[in-house]
Amino acid sequence: MPKASLRDALDSGRFVAAPGIHDMIAAVVANRVGFDFVYASGYWTTASAHGLPDAGIATYTQMLDRVATLCRTVGASVIADADTGYGGLLNVHHTVKGYEAAGAVAIQIEDQEFPKKCGHTPFKRIVPVRDMVEKVRVACAARANPRETLIIARTDARQSEGLEGAVRRGLAYAEAGADVVFLEALESEEEMREGNRRIARPTMANMADGGRTPIRSAKALEGMGYAMAIYPSLTGLAAARAVENALTAFKEEGTSDSPRIPLFPFAEFNELIGFPEVWEFERRWARAEG
Repeated sequence: MPKASLRDALDSGRFVAAPGIHDMIAAVVANRVGFDFVYASGYWTTASAHGLPDAGIATYTQMLDRVATLCRTVGASVIADADTGYGGLLNVHHTVKGYEAAGAVAIQIEDQEFPKKCGHTPFKRIVPVRDMVEKVRVACAARANPRETLIIARTDARQSEGLEGAVRRGLAYAEAGADVVFLEALESEEEMREGNRRIARPTMANMADGGRTPIRSAKALEGMGYAMAIYPSLTGLAAARAVENALTAFKEEGTSDSPRIPLFPFAEFNELIGFPEVWEFERRWARAEG
């Protein structure tokens, strides 16, 4: 079954709300729930795969492997965070080629210096506008399928250049060819509405739980003028809390058989992860004993 087209969704005016998927268990659960689009976050991919902070530590190769695995595992179309493009213009070109071949339908590039930082943490430094404009142009030119592979240009300028600086950058990135503009870490509904009023290109909101931007529903964000939103922390924070609660109860009670530890049924999880297909293969091909 073909995956959903982000281009078609945006062109039709359909609002896209994409939950962040931090690991492959979350991916198969997302398949069960059913989504057209999900988000591969640099923060949560790095935390889940390597137990490291989102501070430019994970390499392009590590991130590409994770994105490719998610694209193979999840039934939804993947919107993928590619950080700064992992270096200069040639790196951006290579990154877009790699992410597109892996199956990502949208590739997000940001204007921070490398190594970057999470957009909702301190000590971010941004590159000159001209440098990012060149990155956006290179990213757009690198695509094999410009219609179906979208480039999302993110600016982290709000904290250093104010809303006005972030909007100016967003406009420059749109003019350079970005399909979607992403003003990161806006700090109020007023800023969010103002950014959308001034940028004619489709815009994306980042609903990072615990971050600088107020969390709003998909319906509310659509009313503010956004075309799409990501909820990158959703499964990662929920899973971390559930694991902490389960381990705390286990430490105190010495058993997993506790009303304090809600567990996904093992038989259902076997089905979710694909064991029935393995068993059917065994029935068909396994050599009879004796």
